[in-house]
Amino acid sequence: MPHSKQLLIISHTPSVNTQCMAQHLLAGAKDAKETQVGIRQLSPAKCHAKDILAADALILLTTENLGYMAGATKDLFDRTYYDVIEATQGLPYALVVRAGLDGTGCTRAVESICSGLRWRIAQKRLLCRGDWQDDFNQDCYELGQLMTVSLALGVI
Repeated sequence: MPHSKQLLIISHTPSVNTQCMAQHLLAGAKDAKETQVGIRQLSPAKCHAKDILAADALILLTTENLGYMAGATKDLFDRTYYDVIEATQGLPYALVVRAGLDGTGCTRAVESICSGLRWRIAQKRLLCRGDWQDDFNQDCYELGQLMTVSLALGVI
C-alpha cells in the first residue's frame, strides 16, 4: 500500500549522543506502525528542497552551537528557503534542540526562519539541555511516535 503522507526527519548528528537521539526519533516514528505514513530521515547536507516539498510534516533535530543553530541546519535553510516558501506554508514541524547552554538562541533562530516560511509548530520544542541524560532518547522516541500518529490521524 502506498504511503499517503510523508514525515521527514532532518537530523544534524555530529556526536554519538545526537546520533542516538536521531535513531530514537526514527524508531519512535516507525514503531507507531501507521502504514499510511512514509518516514524518511536525512542529514541537513543530504536534504534538498524536493525532500521538504514532498513532506507533510517535519521533525528538525539540531545542536546548539555558540548559542545558535548548527551551521549545517542554517545551510539547509539557506539552500532551500526560496524554493519551498510558497508551497509549504502551513507545514507542521517539531523542533528538537540538543543544547549545552539554554537553547534560547538556537530555538529563536530556527523558529524565526520557520515563521518566515509560515510553517506551524505541531509540538512544543523538545529541549535536551546540559549534560547527557538517557531520558533524551526516550523523549525523542515519544516525539517520533507522536508526530507520526498525529500525521496519520490528520491532527497535524
